[in-house]
Amino acid sequence: MGGLDGEQKELIKKLVNFRMKEGKKTRVRAILYQTFHRLAQTDHDIMKLIVDAIENIKPICEVRKVRRARTIYDVPGILGRNRQQTLAIRWILEGAFKRRISYRISLEKCLFDEIVDAYRKRGIARKKRDSLQELASNKRSFARFRWW
Repeated sequence: MGGLDGEQKELIKKLVNFRMKEGKKTRVRAILYQTFHRLAQTDHDIMKLIVDAIENIKPICEVRKVRRARTIYDVPGILGRNRQQTLAIRWILEGAFKRRISYRISLEKCLFDEIVDAYRKRGIARKKRDSLQELASNKRSFARFRWW
């Protein structure tokens, strides 16, 4: 991690911390670096590939539930940059776990496949982003209830 800038280091920290369970950070780092090793075997720059994959998955807006006059509305709202990145990382990791459960292969391979699919604008995480964007565009008439 010596040749990385501040944003890239923060991105790797977020990837590790989102995946970490029960304080096993070294185990998660090993899985992540094995994934990076698989990515290095392709002809692309590793960090550029990951950053572009996250850029392709970032949602622009999300839908929140708002209660107004005893009725609950789904109100779309624009997301901040950190929240966009957080959701993108979360969705990529969830997609890798879903692949692992359905195909019963190693997590490194599933994470590699999901990152490459996100880079190519397809995969489980991209479907989740597209469904959220579609829901937000369908509910745009309730945007008048947004106060944040």
